[in-house]
Amino acid sequence: MDNKTFIEYMNNNEYIDENSKVLTKFYELSENARKITMKLNNKYYTPDKIRKLFSKLINKKVDKNFRLFPPFYTDCGVNISIGKKVFINACCKFQDQGGIEIGDNVLIGHNVTIATLNHDFNPSKRNSMIAKKVKIGSNVWIGSNSIILPGVVIADGAIIGAGSVVTKNVLENTIVAGNPAKIIKYINSDFKRSV
Repeated sequence: MDNKTFIEYMNNNEYIDENSKVLTKFYELSENARKITMKLNNKYYTPDKIRKLFSKLINKKVDKNFRLFPPFYTDCGVNISIGKKVFINACCKFQDQGGIEIGDNVLIGHNVTIATLNHDFNPSKRNSMIAKKVKIGSNVWIGSNSIILPGVVIADGAIIGAGSVVTKNVLENTIVAGNPAKIIKYINSDFKRSV
């Protein structure tokens, strides 16, 4: 199975049987991702070299304004799509087999985890998985230590408060926080942060 077929399958099917060729491809892609992230995370690189390594990791060229502060961790790499002017802070973990789509002008804080997989609830099939893509719109800010769970869509302009666990879709121009994350504020054009 090649990368393109894997991504097409993952983006169009939720269930991955533990005995499938798809799971075998998981392991192959994980090994490749570990090689690249080990290189990325264990030496100083200029921002331009980081962009080149990250482009190799996701198998797509990233924007010239993409910024990443390593270390960065991923289980796969090739099912991540990144818009323009995205910043990913240190220690983020992307479980991207199910797909992670990030819009433009997105800020992702320290130690954010984005998950796209769950295991089968049936104990006899626990090694099988269910994949659901995470979509993050443009102009989104995700606070440090947040966890985004499989299938969540975060609409444009939203803010995820630090330490939140996002279990459901987030509306446009809202601030959500908590575990599970709930709306705490709406953002309008006159919004001013309290100091």
